[in-house]
Amino acid sequence: MSEFKWGIIGTGGIAHAFAKDLALLNGHTVYAIGSRNLNTAQNFATEFNAAKAYGSYEELVHDGSIDAVYIATPHPSHLENVLLTLNAQKPVLCEKPFAVNAKEAKQMVDAAAANNVAIMEAMWARFLPHYAKIREIIASGILGQITTIHADHGQRLADQNIPRLVEPSLAGGALLDLGIYPISFAHMILGIPTSITANAVLTEKGVDAQTSIILNYPQGAQAVLNTSMIVQTPCTAVVAGLNGYLEVDRTFYNPTSMRVTLYDGTVTEYPNTYSGHGLREQAAEFARVLKSGEKESPILRTTDTVAIMEIMDTVRAQIGLKYPFEN
Repeated sequence: MSEFKWGIIGTGGIAHAFAKDLALLNGHTVYAIGSRNLNTAQNFATEFNAAKAYGSYEELVHDGSIDAVYIATPHPSHLENVLLTLNAQKPVLCEKPFAVNAKEAKQMVDAAAANNVAIMEAMWARFLPHYAKIREIIASGILGQITTIHADHGQRLADQNIPRLVEPSLAGGALLDLGIYPISFAHMILGIPTSITANAVLTEKGVDAQTSIILNYPQGAQAVLNTSMIVQTPCTAVVAGLNGYLEVDRTFYNPTSMRVTLYDGTVTEYPNTYSGHGLREQAAEFARVLKSGEKESPILRTTDTVAIMEIMDTVRAQIGLKYPFEN
């Protein structure tokens, strides 16, 4: 089987993590890196033995040897970078959050359809082995009807003054960067909520420092979610049904251990045996999608991605968070 050749747009921390984890995946290689600065691209290419380094994104997307492009730039740049790539007929794996809002997400999905190429959100947690096991446990019915989800994602980041987190002009705040994890987790299990209630503590610059969300679903199910960039929280998740509950240990969106505790006291442990960061599963799944001729993965469809962005749009409307560049 020929090697699957990745192009990467962006050279930040997530691009490095993706390239490093990709090295653990047979049949995949970082073939080209694109940056707005050629020297930066060349340094990245040297570090990961990439064949090509480009000083512009335009050059990278027109390289005919590339099988797919991973967009690793900050989320306010995703729309521009994704449209550039799709219009060059290149499949796109776009880092989370997929876009700043649902309007942008729909533009990107529509552009993929217009160009007849595949697109997928790089919500890497959805593709991990323990998430697959979670879906299997839920589908088995062993927990009974699911009524309650608790999930949190808090990291002490606000006092580090990281521009992409604190600046409204860069779509900062806890929700898009951190809150997407518990929201995506709840969506994976319970789907689209019937109503949303949210409250937040905003920073002096007007982005959310901490947000709490209650998602209501049919048959009385609820997801209680919290995200914070002020403090570190346990970053755990619980899914509870009439017959038992599933606990996902810290950090629930990373490869981790978990257990099922049934109402009769039976406990089943699921230890963590994973090696590596966990970014390579999404790459393997996207390559599978492309080789099969499909346009999206059943694990995370574009309709799921747009629905999650719509949830976050509603949360932002309720907490009064609007970015200056939005119409």
